[in-house]
Amino acid sequence: MPYFIEEVRDNSSRSAFYKVQHIIYAGDENWVCPLDEEIESIFNPQTNVYFSHGNATRFILKDEKGNLTGRIAVFYNSKKAFNFEIPTGGVGFFECINNQEAADMLFNTAKEWLTKNGMLAMDGPINFSENDNFWGLLVEGFSQPAYGMPYNKPYYRELFENYGFKLFFEQISNELDISQPLPERFAKISQWITQKEGYRFVRPNLEQLSLFGKAFQEVYNDAWQFHENFTPISDEQIEKYVKRFRFIAIDAFLPFAYVNDEPAGFIICVPDLNQIFKPLKGSFSIFQKLLFWWRSRNQFEWYRKNKILTRGRVIIMGVKPKFQKYGLESGLIYQSVTQAAEMGFEKIELSWVGDFNPKMRALHKGVGAKFVRKHVTFRIRFDGKEWSRSEIIAVDTRDKIVKEREEQLKKKEGE
Repeated sequence: MPYFIEEVRDNSSRSAFYKVQHIIYAGDENWVCPLDEEIESIFNPQTNVYFSHGNATRFILKDEKGNLTGRIAVFYNSKKAFNFEIPTGGVGFFECINNQEAADMLFNTAKEWLTKNGMLAMDGPINFSENDNFWGLLVEGFSQPAYGMPYNKPYYRELFENYGFKLFFEQISNELDISQPLPERFAKISQWITQKEGYRFVRPNLEQLSLFGKAFQEVYNDAWQFHENFTPISDEQIEKYVKRFRFIAIDAFLPFAYVNDEPAGFIICVPDLNQIFKPLKGSFSIFQKLLFWWRSRNQFEWYRKNKILTRGRVIIMGVKPKFQKYGLESGLIYQSVTQAAEMGFEKIELSWVGDFNPKMRALHKGVGAKFVRKHVTFRIRFDGKEWSRSEIIAVDTRDKIVKEREEQLKKKEGE
């Protein structure tokens, strides 16, 4: 059957882009439709800072009768694309009927667009933003996704692999039942740390979010500099994040660690808004926004009391390398989990940790979290050649680099 591709350029094609997912997931009780306006903000140059150093577009696919059969978004980020061994763009928000010909047409269209923009490979499915949301293809654990986590049909993996995509890295999410006490050692470590002079854990309120945004930026840019393809978070990005979190912040979910007043680590956890948004089916009218705002007062008290909101999701956790052997990770988890349980939350999803980060995976296991789902990120080179998989974060190497830098600083101070 012939298929026809169309670029999203107007309101009609934009509306069709969102209709595709409702066709694909009709009758699927696990699927939660992301809010259309949240997805649309990713493709709006006024709201997505990545357009300042990249570009994106979207396509929809129809059959000969005009029926919607698929969609795809394609993009590149110049700050990251040229840090790989060859320039690499990305595809995401892929949806398609179970037909390889249809999928191939979407992938070929994306490949052609990326090639015209100087790319020689593409990753997918990923997001035209940071990897904390809508990143990866679900391959295990087809249950209702947490807020911001991608969900797809099981046959999508075959569509990607048949086209030639190969595994770049795996992403594991684990779930922590916080109705049960954490292992005793976490409580002991947390108590020990809080008693040490100069060590403290604090949580931001709404008035302090900008201040803590700067602390997050400082820790992130220090801790993630050893990751492959790292690019620092800019002031503009932090400003966008702070605006977003004003509407979903819960104090207990945002502990920060300080050592002698220096930002040392953090956990960023969000309430699982999919528990609230699922009935909306992607739409968020003015009335629904006002109702959401009213019921979200006092840290989502109405939703918590009515047992509608019982879950959270850790989207990122970080500690500066020089503080990573002080037990701050354990203390942060304990500080967050104990207060969240007191507020009535029952489960926290720890997502997602790549197979390149064995230290964080070990921490998940140590805290008692259980496997809940696996996503994968694929890559394909347009020339068909092999490429290197994502590198394992070598903790020993990282520690060595930190020590070398500290010695260099001491030497400069001595001069």
